[in-house]
This record gives sequence, C-alpha cells and structure tokens, in this order.
Amino acid sequence: MAPGGSNYQDIGDSRSGYADYGIAPESSEFKSSPFRKSSAIIGGKQGAGSNSAVHELLECPVCMNPMYPPIHQCPNGHTLCHKCKKKVHVCPICRHELGNIRCLALEKIAESLELPCRYQIFGCQDIFTYQTRLLHEQNCRFRPYNCPYAGSECAVTGDIQYLVTHLKDDHKVDMHDGCTFNHRYVKSNPQEVENATWMLTVFNCFGHQFCLHFEAFNLGLAPVYMAFLRFMGDDDDAKRFSYSLEVGGFSRKLTWQGVPRSIRDSHKTVRDSLDGLIIQRSMALFFSGGDRKELKLKIAGRIWREPL
Repeated sequence: MAPGGSNYQDIGDSRSGYADYGIAPESSEFKSSPFRKSSAIIGGKQGAGSNSAVHELLECPVCMNPMYPPIHQCPNGHTLCHKCKKKVHVCPICRHELGNIRCLALEKIAESLELPCRYQIFGCQDIFTYQTRLLHEQNCRFRPYNCPYAGSECAVTGDIQYLVTHLKDDHKVDMHDGCTFNHRYVKSNPQEVENATWMLTVFNCFGHQFCLHFEAFNLGLAPVYMAFLRFMGDDDDAKRFSYSLEVGGFSRKLTWQGVPRSIRDSHKTVRDSLDGLIIQRSMALFFSGGDRKELKLKIAGRIWREPL
C-alpha cells in the first residue's frame, strides 16, 4: 500500500500566460482538448481557417479554456472568461484595470457555433451548440473517471485501462483474477477507529474490474466496519452485475447482497449511504474470537452477471 494507507494487513487468497495570476487550467486533460483540434460546424458545414480564428477568440488568455457567456472584456477589448474575471483585477493582456464590461458580440458568435464534445478523443462523436455542449460534458459517458483510491485523495483521472495501471503501479493495489474471493483483515488494535481506515483490492472478473473496499469508521457514536464493492465503469454497466459478501465465525454469519456502485459515485458517497456490509465492532470482535484484542475478519464474496 502507498504511504498513508491502512493499518490493516490484507492477506489475500486469490500550459505560461496565466502564471502571473496563479491560475492554472482546470484540468490537464484539456491541454490537448479537441476544442483546439476540431473545426467548428456552422450551418452543418465544416468550418475553414476562419473558424480556427474564432476558436482562438473564444480561448480565455488566463486559463486557456473555451469561454462561455457571460464573456467579459477590458476597456481595450481584451476578453476573458467569467471564472477568471472573478480571480484577476487587471487585464492579462494590457494590464488595464478591469471593469464590468460584457463582450456581447463575441457571446453571440459563441452561441451560433456547433462543436464536438471535448471528450471526442475518448470516443464521444456527438455535436452540440456552444451552450449545450457545456451541459453535456458534465455528464458525458466518455469523460475520464476519477481514481477510485480513497486513502490519498488522489487527483488522477483517466480511462479504465489507465486507472488500472495507475492503481497497480502507483498505489500498489493488489490485483486478483476471479469472481470469488476470501480475504482476511487483521488489525492489532481494533479500538482505534477515530479516523477511517481503509483498504482496496481490485478483482478482474467478466472482463471488468471491481474494487473491494474495507473500512472502519464511527457511525454516529458506534464504531463499525464496512465492506462494499464498486464497479470500474458507468452506472448502466454496473447494474448488470450483483455481488454478495459474507463474514462470520462460531456458527454465526452476516451476509450482504447488492449491486456494485459505479466509481462515478465517489468513495465517500457510497460509504455515507451505507450501501454495503456493515459489521458492528462488538460483532466483529466476536467473529474474531480469542480475547477480542485483535481483529481477524474473514470476508468471502462472489460476483455474478445478471441475466439480460
């Protein structure tokens, strides 16, 4: 596990112009955005070189991202986007103090354009008006995924194949093949659950990847342990699968059956929704046996594909 990881032991069986303003592009994925590479489509025809000039006019000189209405300008006519207008006080081109001037002509040009989704490079082939493009991109199924690794607040994004390699190489996450599993979670001092502890294991099953999370946290005043599964893909695909988890000992057991959540849902969202196997600490210690001073949980699970 990477530094800052769990105290648990998992024993598995199986861009420069904006630098002066302290503002960076919102995401590195847009450095090679298809907004720069693709021609606009006006009246259903591919634009020529003049449309490339329009694209340059609509590029914010501060953050380098496309500008959407409202578009602002300084008294000398230099433009910048609405977000950067809130962060700078002088024009990034002429250093003239900014006022509250809208560039209505450029806004009308922007509203007349039709553009490909910025995630075209990832597979999206749809065309949108300038304004609806922004709305679409917020939920485009081809948009990059966030890293599902919970412990380090990782900011890496990418497609599934990239994230799998990232998890293995950078986070040292255990990878296992198969749709059934038995994992033991051992902790020497189970009384310490003030801060959520966690663990992540990835399973390759049915040609997809599933993330098994195991955590300890306080649910109100009660310390609990929780295990749940997330699917590395979109929600529609996640619903094609189901999974079960089981933990027990001394002729008693707890079971959980559910549908894996997409990694589009953040790790915290899933945990806070309690969508998984929840084990009260007293029961976890009972399953552990001995003098109850060490946590020893064995969690068995299975993943299956639902019939179409």
